[in-house]
Amino acid sequence: MSSEPVGSVSSGSVSGIEPDGGGPVVVAVDGSRGSGRALEWALAAAALRHVPLRIAHVRGYDVPLVDGPFASVVERDESDPVVDWARESVVGRAGLPELEFVTVDGSPGRELPRLGAGAGLLVLGSRGRGGFASLLLGSNGLACAREAPCPVVVVPRPAEHAAPDTGARVVLGLSAPAPDEHSVAFAFAEAGRRGARLQVVAAYPWPVLSATPAGEFVMKAVADQETERDYADLADDVLTPYRERHPDVPVDVSIAPGDAARHLVDASHAADLVVVGRHRRRLAPGRILGSVTHAVLLHAACPVAVVPPETPGENG
Repeated sequence: MSSEPVGSVSSGSVSGIEPDGGGPVVVAVDGSRGSGRALEWALAAAALRHVPLRIAHVRGYDVPLVDGPFASVVERDESDPVVDWARESVVGRAGLPELEFVTVDGSPGRELPRLGAGAGLLVLGSRGRGGFASLLLGSNGLACAREAPCPVVVVPRPAEHAAPDTGARVVLGLSAPAPDEHSVAFAFAEAGRRGARLQVVAAYPWPVLSATPAGEFVMKAVADQETERDYADLADDVLTPYRERHPDVPVDVSIAPGDAARHLVDASHAADLVVVGRHRRRLAPGRILGSVTHAVLLHAACPVAVVPPETPGENG
């Protein structure tokens, strides 16, 4: 791995403001349009957090040997055209955070998640496939979302239609019965630094079945209403301490029946960021993606932050 800090650029960062305690923002670039969008998003995120931005390229040139280590198939010199492209696209702009450029040789699926070690955020672009209008994430992106030790932000390609102007908005997917405290803390902190409204989406199973005296199960509207009230109470219990710590963050809570992923994807069309936990249930292992998180990554219209069970640099 080679790294090149750019001291001359650091003079463009905001002076007199101390970092918030988180690590640097790291963005993975490969010269594609998707990584260009990720780079622009990461520049703004690093400036908001008052932390350095590390621009990293993984040169994937290794092939696996049968029952053996990875073997190099080409010779590499010290130059990296992708890093040169990234440098040329940002250096000279006003108001830049401190920049560092890094080249890593290895397997992208293995090395990309490792870039998140010690980072506050790992940012990467999405890759659309085929004729689908929705976001489809490749295996390397899914590996990052699943394995990286820090929150991972995936920046999609632009939506086909302009989003409604509802002001800055962060959307949080909340499992009210088994909340992920780390994703809640991350969402409040992100909404606070962006001056954004926080929209909390908590979905409950539907239809709700109620047992009759005859032992049958039927669907009743009143049962749905009772479940909605129960979920609203659970959500309020979770959110109250964060509201107290972030009194300047306006919060809207939506208790909705049915598929949580669908509600979050719908909300993403008017949002700046959707925040989800890495796994759906608290008792699940940390390095898996829940079905809701996976679906949101594939289809959201705005950047998605996937927060691991332990999030460095966020104290709620």
